[in-house]
Amino acid sequence: MVVNIPGVIGIVVFYIIIVVIGIWAGKNKKGDTNDLLVAGRSLGMFVATLTTAAALIYVPKVRKAEYTTIFDPIQEKYGNRTGGLLFIPELLGDLFWEAAIFNALGATVSIILGLEMSIAIIVSAVIVIVYTFFGGLYSVAYTDVIQMFFIIIGLVIALPFAWTNPAVNFSRISNTWPGEMDSNQIGIYIDTCLLTLGGCLTWQAFYQRILACKSVTVARNSALLGAVISALMAIPPAAIGVIGAATDWNMTSYPQNSTLSYEDWAFILPMVMEYLCPLTVSIIGFGAISAAVMSSADSIVLATGSVFSRNIYQNCFRPQASDRELTWVLRFSIVVVGTLGAVIAISANSIYGLYILCADAMYVVQFPVLTCALWVPFANTYGAISGLVVGTTLRVLGGEPVLSFPAIIKYPGYNDTLGQIFPFKTFAMLSCTFSLLSISYLTEYLFTKRKLSKKFDIFNCYGPQSSQCKNDGNDISMTVKTEDDVKNETDKFLNN
Repeated sequence: MVVNIPGVIGIVVFYIIIVVIGIWAGKNKKGDTNDLLVAGRSLGMFVATLTTAAALIYVPKVRKAEYTTIFDPIQEKYGNRTGGLLFIPELLGDLFWEAAIFNALGATVSIILGLEMSIAIIVSAVIVIVYTFFGGLYSVAYTDVIQMFFIIIGLVIALPFAWTNPAVNFSRISNTWPGEMDSNQIGIYIDTCLLTLGGCLTWQAFYQRILACKSVTVARNSALLGAVISALMAIPPAAIGVIGAATDWNMTSYPQNSTLSYEDWAFILPMVMEYLCPLTVSIIGFGAISAAVMSSADSIVLATGSVFSRNIYQNCFRPQASDRELTWVLRFSIVVVGTLGAVIAISANSIYGLYILCADAMYVVQFPVLTCALWVPFANTYGAISGLVVGTTLRVLGGEPVLSFPAIIKYPGYNDTLGQIFPFKTFAMLSCTFSLLSISYLTEYLFTKRKLSKKFDIFNCYGPQSSQCKNDGNDISMTVKTEDDVKNETDKFLNN
């Protein structure tokens, strides 16, 4: 495959711009964990809106409480170790999500620039790691703003060139617009819609921006405005998909068969850029795709690193860790997560299926767990663990065709061709919620009404040090020692 030299030069310039802006954004900050994790809670409306993409209910609640990560309320309610256990689905989901988008970028590079997929994946991962390593959320937020403009400009510019290409004939699809939905698949649509809504309310990458906003008002308004912008941003890619469907690919330089296969349609965006647009426009369009990938990738590595450094390393293992120590743990986590995502993108074949399964876990388990942590006073560790077991079991036993997992439980209406047509993921989520609430209420009644001796309170939910499962005996708002504190304690020890 011939390498597109002008395209490579253009992308190199784009990457240099992103790195410079990312390092500049974090250059003059203190560099402590508060800056790296939540940008000193200083994001205004403009930056916050463009860096978030909904939640009138969740956003004000978590921002008002001034949490640092979305796992803070979970650990505050259910304990550090239980919160750490619930981090596993997000960790895996983040890794597979990062790998999936890096993989998509690699495929785009191979089509537009003629480079190997692995080269684009490695270079993009290194760039994301570098500016996130030095600037944390400051770098991520400000590069997101630049990346958003690249996305808008790149896609909008490409539309008229692709639309007016002689190979595009909309009469080819004039009779294909009306769609239909089989009544047997209504349950699947319901499941997907609710999963998209509930599952998206649990990701740390979203709350990282919310918790960094200057005020509750800015957090709420930026989330709402960001949602509107996200909906509008879906229009150009959708229009490009329509253009691709209306194209006679025999009239282009596309080297394959004119009839596109199912696999070809996965790459319709870069194909339209490459074969229906002038070279300069296709390079700008590729910049837009790269910007979208990097905007997501930097959010993922920072979100995962933030939760690991604070909620796992500090809260579970090193409560008295200094701020400097936590900063380097965060930076180490950023490097590891970014590297693992790139490695998976290069080597794995079924990344998307793994991501789906982890995203399902966020909806089935973490959504009810987070919701109850924020609004149900009697929710406790016993309920959270029972909900985790019930929800996960029902979801896994429902099967996953993308990963060739067979359905052990065949829900009502099971179809050998379509699989589960009953909204079983939502059923698993509701079962998790019911289990969490019922077991929490039952254990609270038994222990507080002295129906059961508190010696059986193995999670110390109702012991003398804790009336509501607070962190296995440790408060979430742990004091973080500064370097001076550590030095004074060391001097004192040596003098003795």
